[in-house]
Amino acid sequence: MIVCKGRGKTIFALPELQQLLTGIMKIAIIGGGAAGCFAAANIPYTEGVTVALFEKTGKVMQKVRVSGGGRCNVTHQCFDVQELLSRYPRGKQLLRRTLHRFGPTDTIDWFNSRGVELKAENDGRMFPITDNSQTIIDCVWQQVVKNKVQVYYHKAVAGIMKNTEDSAPRYRVQFADGTFYDADKILIATGGFPKAEQYNWLMALGHTIEKPVPSLFTFNMPKHPITQLMGVSVPDASVKVVGAKLIQTGPVLITHWGMSGPAVLRTSAIAARELAEAGYNFKVIINWLGDQTDAALAQEIASLRSGSGGQYICGRNPFGLPKRLWEYMLPRCGITDTMRWGDMTTAARNKLTEHLLRDMYEVRGKTTFKEEFVTCGGIKLSEIDAATMESRVVPGLFFAGEAIDVDGVTGGFNFQHAWSSAYVAAAAMCAECVQSD
Repeated sequence: MIVCKGRGKTIFALPELQQLLTGIMKIAIIGGGAAGCFAAANIPYTEGVTVALFEKTGKVMQKVRVSGGGRCNVTHQCFDVQELLSRYPRGKQLLRRTLHRFGPTDTIDWFNSRGVELKAENDGRMFPITDNSQTIIDCVWQQVVKNKVQVYYHKAVAGIMKNTEDSAPRYRVQFADGTFYDADKILIATGGFPKAEQYNWLMALGHTIEKPVPSLFTFNMPKHPITQLMGVSVPDASVKVVGAKLIQTGPVLITHWGMSGPAVLRTSAIAARELAEAGYNFKVIINWLGDQTDAALAQEIASLRSGSGGQYICGRNPFGLPKRLWEYMLPRCGITDTMRWGDMTTAARNKLTEHLLRDMYEVRGKTTFKEEFVTCGGIKLSEIDAATMESRVVPGLFFAGEAIDVDGVTGGFNFQHAWSSAYVAAAAMCAECVQSD
């Protein structure tokens, strides 16, 4: 008798099981990014099962290579699933299952058991102790090789069709170069596409696509004087989109095109659809002092006027702001180089308060980084079984990573989703089958 173990239910129908035991069970993984390679790394080599990975370019794990400035932000030191879910603007209903099954602790253990130690930084982001993304790539790839996965490069998918022959594998994957591959199970781990029409080959199978829009991007402020301060970073500022009930606090980086940094990127992720609808033309308010209030600031300024009245304002920066930002701000408030704290006028005090706590900027466009491009949108979540990552529309089709309508804020959360969803999909595809009497 044949027993299939898989969360208390039969995983393989009889014809599939017969194919497995006769040596023709074939698994195709579409996409050689973080999710696709991690899935391949978690399907142990089994005689009679062939796993093939198809990558449309000539290299694998390119986002892994460039992420975190080349260090790879593998995951985040956030171990409470409920808190972890708050870092994902979209996809919580699916993530509740996948993160419980394979969360940050599991990620740390997975790499550690293969000789790669991760370290946490002050903000909770976790990197390999080597500070080199190649360490992560090599670790995953060594496991892929160990599992004897067949790897094919320059294989862009043109479509997936159902085979009509009963004896053939269930599906035929057609590639843009005219070749094809027959498979019983297929994992879609292509990453996100920026345009909905790029999902046409999946829509042809009956799947619904949530419209993709950029999720992590920086704010462009063309020709604004503040861009002259490029490179200046404020570690604890807050960003608010005018007209939205959204405030994010954290580092803000001034760039030659506008503003970036974790607080800006988190804002762009959470408000991705709203900002897309606005055509990326909107206003933001920056509180350069984080969560400082008017009352607290008024008291601090009053103390400066009474206790340090003889000091020049330009020479005394009491708020911990970078020197260049402080010197940029003062002329905008009507504060001259010779004005002392004791001589500050009411008008100057009010303007300084506004610029420190409610500094408004017009955003005219966005900048995304091609190598680290992240989108919201993709396969509709209700069409995926979160327990297995298998399609509810097309049996035998699985999904992992950014192809799904799931995205996180910056900080290692998108990679954690890739690892989690890939692990769950891999476990489902290679559910243990044993023979018994």
